Amino acid sequence: MTDSLLSKAATMEIPINSNGDSRSAEDDSLEQDLQQVMVSGPNLNETSIVSGGYGGAAEGIIPTSSIKAPSMHHSNSNPSLMSEEATRGVAVEKFDTVKKWSINTYKCTKQMFSERFGRGTKTVDMELEAQIDVLRETKLKYERILRLARELTNHFYNMVQTQQALGDTFADLSQKSPELQDEFGYNAETQRLLCKNGETLLGAINFFVSSINTLVNKTMEDTLMTIKTYENARLEFDAYRSDLEELSAGPRDAATMMRIEMAQQQYQIQKDKYERLHSDVTIKLKFLEENKVKVMHKQLLLFHNAISAYFAGNQQQLEQTLRQFNVKLKPPGSDKPSWLEEQ
Repeated sequence: MTDSLLSKAATMEIPINSNGDSRSAEDDSLEQDLQQVMVSGPNLNETSIVSGGYGGAAEGIIPTSSIKAPSMHHSNSNPSLMSEEATRGVAVEKFDTVKKWSINTYKCTKQMFSERFGRGTKTVDMELEAQIDVLRETKLKYERILRLARELTNHFYNMVQTQQALGDTFADLSQKSPELQDEFGYNAETQRLLCKNGETLLGAINFFVSSINTLVNKTMEDTLMTIKTYENARLEFDAYRSDLEELSAGPRDAATMMRIEMAQQQYQIQKDKYERLHSDVTIKLKFLEENKVKVMHKQLLLFHNAISAYFAGNQQQLEQTLRQFNVKLKPPGSDKPSWLEEQ
């Protein structure tokens, strides 16, 4: 029975198409469907994702056109990117500034300790250093003159106020004491005259104090600030000079030669800065000395003439002294605030 089945299967006819391929109707239908799909050329933007099998329900289809990929190209005009770049640039600039400051501070601190302990060399201009020392001593002495002149002004102002009050009291008693009217009247007039001359002398002393204050706390102080800047530049110059000398004394390989070249550039920059400030200090000291002699000559003459005229009782000479030096007196009560300022 088995042999009969095998012989029957062997003699069965297999349909062959014109190309010699064995095809079934189902295969032809599938091939037509595939050809239709290939011919239609599915658009990638409209390709569907099927959640079920082939020929499943339409509810399982998700159009891929609704899925948008993130753009890979960003415009250079994006505000957020520009802000990030600006912030990054500021941060890099600050980092470079801090780095340069740290290196400079380290070199200057090293040079300062080397000079203090006698291991480092220092650039010194003996003539200029002597002039700077004289200026500092002169400033201390002038500050003492200024302090004493202010004390004199305060004490003399109190005396003038006392004389004015005493004169007012004498005048009041002159009206109430008929038997001593003349005596009280003489003393009242004398105190009023002294008070008037005292106010004139106070104007001269205040002008003297104001001029000395300008000379000490502005002119001299400005020169000393320039001197301080010059001394810092001198320290930086010596620090970079020492650094260059140390590198020059070491080995001369490629890396060291590059460092020597950079150190040479920094040394030249500091040298130019030091020489420029050295010249500025020299010029300012010269002009300060000339200005000091001119100002003090005028102020000392004013102070002497005013004090002499006051204690000599020469009212005309005292007033003439103030006119000679263009000293303007404030009217009585000018220091008091107005009624608008009191509100």
